[in-house]
Order: sequence, then C-alpha cells, then structure tokens
Amino acid sequence: MPCAIYRMPVPESRGLVSRTLLREDAYRALRDAIVKGTLLPGERLNDADLVEWLGISRTPIREALARLEQAGLVRTKPGRYTIVSPLDVRAVRDAQSVTAAMHELAVRQAVPNLSTAELEAMREANERFAAALRHDDADAALAADDDFHEVTVTASANQAVRAVLDQFTPVLRRVERLRFSSLSGRASVAQHQKIIELCAAGDAEAAAQASRANWETLAPLLDTLLAEPPDSTTS
Repeated sequence: MPCAIYRMPVPESRGLVSRTLLREDAYRALRDAIVKGTLLPGERLNDADLVEWLGISRTPIREALARLEQAGLVRTKPGRYTIVSPLDVRAVRDAQSVTAAMHELAVRQAVPNLSTAELEAMREANERFAAALRHDDADAALAADDDFHEVTVTASANQAVRAVLDQFTPVLRRVERLRFSSLSGRASVAQHQKIIELCAAGDAEAAAQASRANWETLAPLLDTLLAEPPDSTTS
C-alpha cells in the first residue's frame, strides 16, 4: 500500500549540532531522531529544514542522509524527495539475523581479552539498563544496552564486525525501542547477566551463544509489530 509522505516538522530545539562538528554528528542526530520517533516513517526530510534544525551546512547533512539510506533509515528518489523509511519486515528481519551473528562472533573473540574492568563495565551497564526499564525510560534503556554490547565489540578488536553492526543496528533499534517500552524487554536483564557470568568464567562458546540468543529474542516482537506487508512510496 502507498506510504503517505509528510512534511518534516522542525523540532523546537535548534542548533543541536555545532557548526564546527562534522557529518558524524549530523548522522547521529538524524539517526536518533528516527529511532526515537521524532521523525516518523514517511516524513519528508528537506535540506533547508535540516540546516535550520541542526545548525550546519547542507554538505554534511547530505552525507549523513546518504549514510542513513545505506542503513535503511532513509529512502531517496533523486530530484524528488528524501523521506524517513517505513518499517520494512524483511529489512528488519535481515538486520536482526546479521546483528545476532555479529554479536555472537564479537563475544567469542572478546572473551579471551576481557579484563576485570571490562567485566565490571558490563555489569554497570546492565544495572543502568535494569533501572531504565523499571522507570519505563526506553531511551536510557537503549543507551545502556548499547554500552553493554559495546564492551565486547571493542574487546573483540574486529573492525569488520564493527562496520557491519554500524550499518545494520540502526534499523533494528527502531523496533528495540518499542520492545524496551514494554514488559517484553525485562527478560534482557537476566540474559545480559548470563552473558556476563559466562564471560567471567572464560566460556567463550557458551557466552557467544547466549549473546546470539539475546538478539534473537526480538523475533516474537517482529511477529507482533511488523505483521503488515512493507509499505512502498508512491512514484
């Protein structure tokens, strides 16, 4: 079915990104706005509005939009429009399977390298994650979840894994935010704790499998939230 295209509502806060900062800041600001739902599926992204909102020139914004299109968060028809992509069942499922596999690999490679300080960082992130869920703070839960998994991704020292995750995680975070806004996200606290315990015990294989299982728990939510066929934009 056709996806309605809406004009982007400019957020009230302006100048979020310093003019001295580069396209990475524009990318993160736009990515977060899409993940949080500030920019909704089908909303038109106009260069002039984005320049006004972010307070930077068109060049880093266009570069950020190109990167967001590669990540599946933005859809562009050259010369006509750039919109926030609708949630696409196939794209989200593909992102889930790839992300689960990459985190499994990251943990397997990270376990021999994990220090006491890194294990403590995982515990601290999981505590913040649990607290955020108790307070129904989906944004804080996402941030803490990112911090938790970032420990093993960094310890793996595998830049190919990081590159793949940078590409596919953003589209998945749109669904995860919905998960962390519901009771279905509470189980992740115990899953994280199991991963920590296995990492501390030096059981790389079991920890890797536990990490994969943690990411695969999104499947039931996908079945519930993404039951409708993917939308397509009008030509």
